Amino acid sequence: MRNAVRRPILAVASVLAMLIGASPALAVTEVKLQHFFGACEAEFGTNTDIRKATGECGILTSLINEFNAENPDTHVSVTTVEWPGYDQLTAQFAAGDPPDIISIHLSAISDYQSNGLLLPLDAMLADKGIHAEDFTPAAREGVTKEGQLYGLPMDNWTILFHVNLDLFRQAGLLNPDGTPKLPTSVDELLEQARLFKEKTGKPYFVQPLVNNNASFAAFFYTFLFQQNASLFADPGKAGVDTPEARKVAEMYKAIYDQGDTLKDLDYAASVNAFLAGDAGVNLNGTWVIGDYTAASRTAGTALNKGGYAVYPFPQLFPGRKAQYANGHAWAVSRKDRSAEESAAIAKFLSFFEKNDFEWARTGHLPAVRAVLDQPEFQSLPHRDTLAPIAALGTALPSTVQRQFAIQDIVGQELGAAVTGQKEIGAALSDMEARIDEMLANL
Repeated sequence: MRNAVRRPILAVASVLAMLIGASPALAVTEVKLQHFFGACEAEFGTNTDIRKATGECGILTSLINEFNAENPDTHVSVTTVEWPGYDQLTAQFAAGDPPDIISIHLSAISDYQSNGLLLPLDAMLADKGIHAEDFTPAAREGVTKEGQLYGLPMDNWTILFHVNLDLFRQAGLLNPDGTPKLPTSVDELLEQARLFKEKTGKPYFVQPLVNNNASFAAFFYTFLFQQNASLFADPGKAGVDTPEARKVAEMYKAIYDQGDTLKDLDYAASVNAFLAGDAGVNLNGTWVIGDYTAASRTAGTALNKGGYAVYPFPQLFPGRKAQYANGHAWAVSRKDRSAEESAAIAKFLSFFEKNDFEWARTGHLPAVRAVLDQPEFQSLPHRDTLAPIAALGTALPSTVQRQFAIQDIVGQELGAAVTGQKEIGAALSDMEARIDEMLANL
């Protein structure tokens, strides 16, 4: 009897084993993601421990690795492009084969959204419990076009005052608590720069003055905002040939003419000069905070001698408290997709939003409001001095198109004025004419 019962059981087990063995492999939905944060496969290509990752590329690569490992039914395949990658992206859209998820600057969203190329994400994000009010004002405004969210904001970034505290000590420009004395007016800035050079033999500033229009533009926009200037009150008109703009250009030219900045350096050379202790203040972005902090903790370096600090641009004009800020976002291309593909995209965006703190370790400011209040975030180096940027951060109006191209024009013309290639009035006039003509011919 025992054998009679056992035979049917064995038969059933055999059939089940055959069925299981014959079942198809788990269906995997592919999501194509494209970004401009560099390639670092050699160092982080297999890393899934996000806390071991550093830098934009390392943290992003590790996050994607972790997502793929945790979601066997979804695979995010990655393409990296040379920064900023918009020529390639535009060509991909023209060919009808854009990636699904795209890294994009907040200032570039309008170029693609206005042509119907990006998907509004309100419904997709809401299904994951993510809403516009979850983001900081600067991040939310950056992705909002015509009342809808056209990206998942990743961060806000801006150009900052990176300070060599040892050189500021030598110049007598430290407060009793060891913080730097930052100027509160244009006259005070120029006087500090004069004193700094007199005491240290070095210029106050180091910045990329060669092939870096972004720095010129950030400087220009910030100090126009501080004068309550109405930039692009009409989205098709720049409004940059003004008395306020002349004040900014004159200040910048005085810094240049008086030898208060190192000259003829490109981006990499300006970073190396600051790390070598060749100037007091480096005008650079949020993304170098990690590297400069690491240098300040390394014995024998220029930043280790007296320390390193970083601040928003000082308030030099008696207008509103503001600082130009841009940022990054994940945008989603508009194209036909299956329900499974849309769900996979939503799953990745939700994963990234939940890991906004990890991305904030790059030095960028978090896009998710709740991260600002996390003790873990507040304990990161320098976040106490940078947190105000979440409120101070101001972008160009979201209706302004071709902001990257505008940035290049601003940088070219302001650079020509500062270095004496053009008279200031002519440079501002040309700046406005070039921008207005471009916007009139979209």
